[in-house]
Amino acid sequence: MEEIGFDLDGHYAKPLSDYMFIVQFGYLITVCAVAEERCPAVFSGMGQRLHWDLEDPTAFEGSDEEKMEKFREIRDQIEGLVKGWIENHKS
Repeated sequence: MEEIGFDLDGHYAKPLSDYMFIVQFGYLITVCAVAEERCPAVFSGMGQRLHWDLEDPTAFEGSDEEKMEKFREIRDQIEGLVKGWIENHKS
């Protein structure tokens, strides 16, 4: 992420349970099959649910450089999906 200007130092994946009943979600977007399977189908405070079925880069096997390239590929796919989603949901 640093390659594209994002400092993720101190950030980490957090369980949805940390936010349930505290935060209202307009949208819940899962990006891998595991998250789609484990995330509750419906919960209080959830608006629309979307699933973008992307390959899990941690499951990719190859050299270190090939693995890094897979992470870049998925990162760029997510960026494209987010930008497209925003463009389609402008008021």
